Formats: sequence, C-alpha cells, structure tokens
Amino acid sequence: MSRISVFSAPFLLGFDSFEERIDRLAKSADGYPPYNIERTIDAEGTERFLISIAVAGFGASELEVLAEDNQIVVRGRQKDEPGREFLHRGIAARQFQRSFILADGMIVKDATLGHGMLVVAVERPRTPKIARRIDIRSI
Repeated sequence: MSRISVFSAPFLLGFDSFEERIDRLAKSADGYPPYNIERTIDAEGTERFLISIAVAGFGASELEVLAEDNQIVVRGRQKDEPGREFLHRGIAARQFQRSFILADGMIVKDATLGHGMLVVAVERPRTPKIARRIDIRSI
C-alpha cells in the first residue's frame, strides 16, 4: 500500500528532501541520550537555540557534531580501555547518533562540553521579508 504524503500537493514545490529527513528522524526516535532545546529571542529579533544533550561519561574526543544538509548530527562512541574492570556499570557506555533538522537560514555557532552536557548553539538571524515584482516577458 502506498503512502500519501502531505508534501505531494502540487503547490508544494521542492519539499522532497524535507520529507526524506522527517522520515529518517522518525525511524531513529530512540530516547538515548536525553536532550533539552531552549529558545531565546534577542532585541534585534535573532532567534537562538541551545540543544543540551546529556553525555555523561563521554569525553570531547569521543563526540562528533556535524552540520550537514540542513541538519545537525551528534554522534558518540566510547572506547573501552583495556585493564578496566567494572564491579557495577550504571552509566550507559553505548554509542549513539542523534539528529536535529534545521530550517533554512539556521547557523550552527558552536558546541561546548561541560559537566556531562554537550551544548550546541544554533542561531536564526532575522532576515527582512522581501517581495519583488517578476517581469513577464513575451516570447
């Protein structure tokens, strides 16, 4: 059975890749690691987002943040050190990948790691709405 998409309407042009990203995110809806997203707007109208991801036990060299194709991909992979023996291991040490879709015009500013939290700062600068007249040519 084929699925009818909301993006298949004839007046929605160029949204194919957006639908693919949404499908990819829906398939990877794992709850690990937990995260928060905060939003602020400054006096100039610039929106700022802070994505805080709980990455207890991960070092900076074990984390990767990529901004590609209008999305942020955060990956974590811990390496077990030989000679370490755990009597109890309650802190998850599994690898993960978490993705966040970005709207057009969003800019990933930086990422910081501290106190077991990876914080990725994203910004959407205020852009003026521009309307322009398109000249109609005769052929």
